[in-house]
Amino acid sequence: MTDPIGNEAARAALAAAMASGALHHAWLLAGPEGVGKASFARMAARRMLAEGAEPDRLSPGWNIPDTSQTAQLFASGAHPDYREMRRLPKDADKPDQGLARSIPIAQVRQLIASFATKPSFSERRVVVIDSIDEVERPGAANALLKVLEEPPQGTIFLLVSHSPGRLLPTIRSRCRLLRFDPLTAAEVAPILRAELPDATASEIDALVRAGEGSPGRALGFAGLDLAALEADMTLIATTGDPSNAVRSRLSRLLGLKAAQPRYEAFLERAPSFIAERARMLSGEPLRVALDAYAAARNLAGAAQGLSLDASGTVFEMGGLIARLGRP
Repeated sequence: MTDPIGNEAARAALAAAMASGALHHAWLLAGPEGVGKASFARMAARRMLAEGAEPDRLSPGWNIPDTSQTAQLFASGAHPDYREMRRLPKDADKPDQGLARSIPIAQVRQLIASFATKPSFSERRVVVIDSIDEVERPGAANALLKVLEEPPQGTIFLLVSHSPGRLLPTIRSRCRLLRFDPLTAAEVAPILRAELPDATASEIDALVRAGEGSPGRALGFAGLDLAALEADMTLIATTGDPSNAVRSRLSRLLGLKAAQPRYEAFLERAPSFIAERARMLSGEPLRVALDAYAAARNLAGAAQGLSLDASGTVFEMGGLIARLGRP
């Protein structure tokens, strides 16, 4: 694993707690989706288990040697003292059909049953829940709450949350909070370059802007030629597209069935593109931009929820962007 990037304060707080010898049993890793919370939770879990089982092999930091028993067991997905709970496929025989809507009580009960045995390699066990937001309420959430109230000896819980305000207050109160914020553009760019070594500089720049501080969100746009979409939106916003030429071309391109992924990316990106432009405005142009932003969000939501005609939706969205370039 590579060293984590960004959110040094959150990482330092957990490192200090681990070094103190008085590590709290439950931690809530809260922040926007895609900023590295789950990846860090898994890295921290590896480190915690390695410190419990083979501390003499460790150097400072979060990484552990690939040759260590802990690393090898993690790599094989067979570490007996590590549990990870996340949504499972709707149909175990058809994993390509998507994931279940939530983590049901059956999964929580299965987790609790595993606590009947002691940890194998040390006195420590680590559980990562990715994400706690998806634990079914009220049954599964209440069952998990009981475990957090009376945790098994030596068990550390790392709970990933994208929307901590929606959690049961009683669950939040049992946890120490680690706040994760959006990354800076300078932090996101190297992550994208490492993940997308063949991407052009303009594509990386477009992905950084679209990610809005979230490498995970940015990677969701990869391979969709986002740079070209950004260039068209910029042209519309700058000129107002008085002849409708750019909007018409976009509506034809993105209206094709084969262009569905790019169409969805356009819908997701357009409102935030308008918001970015609005930050540079004031007075009446700002009011126009804010109105366009609100309309763009509504249109994007309606297009996905009501399956609106793609070509018409793209043309209408382009019209909202064009308001930014009109005198």
